[in-house]
Amino acid sequence: MSGRRPFVFLNLAMSADGKIATRERRQLRISGEADFERVDELRAWADAVMVGIGTVLADDPSLTVKSEQRRARRLAEKGSEHPIRVVVDSSARIPLDAQVLHRGEGTRVVAVSGNAPPERIEALRRAGAQVVVAGEHRVDLKYLLFQLWKRGVRRLMVEGGGTLAWGLISQGLVDELYTYVGNVVIGGRDAPTSVDGEGFDEAHIRGLELLDVERLDEGVLLRWRFVS
Repeated sequence: MSGRRPFVFLNLAMSADGKIATRERRQLRISGEADFERVDELRAWADAVMVGIGTVLADDPSLTVKSEQRRARRLAEKGSEHPIRVVVDSSARIPLDAQVLHRGEGTRVVAVSGNAPPERIEALRRAGAQVVVAGEHRVDLKYLLFQLWKRGVRRLMVEGGGTLAWGLISQGLVDELYTYVGNVVIGGRDAPTSVDGEGFDEAHIRGLELLDVERLDEGVLLRWRFVS
């Protein structure tokens, strides 16, 4: 693979105390219209947008570009209104009627492991998805990024969830991080955070360089670059 992969940027939104949902895992509106426009612009700029299966099951996102003007610009510049939509789904659990598979034109990629049921893989292909088998028991993220690079993806936006974010960060596969911090406190030891997984020990904590700070809506947007 020779280290070839897209430039990867992770976009997160969280409360002032670092939570992304309530302890019942109910999604909250943390940001406002200005931030929604910012995220739509990032999608329009990206070659592909990726989420984990947990995000699809919880939120059923379409991952489409919402602005008509941005879709028209993408169509003129890139030949498609929407970025490639990628779902990391080791067991091929994605519902066949998920919005990400049907709303808006364009390419869909579902990354599965070798353990995924063959009948589910075939059903996804019949639904129009490109299925990438990456890894034996769980999706090999490095291999997946290489496969996306081979498909022409040079800028990859990752929108969650926490397990996918941890997998990418822990393997050194994220270049930049956008963090929107909203003006609410959620609290709760069981409320999810934006990056789950095992977590780093002190010797392996990843370092960041702050690139930009912007007040947006009633919160603040931070842009970081990974440096270690």
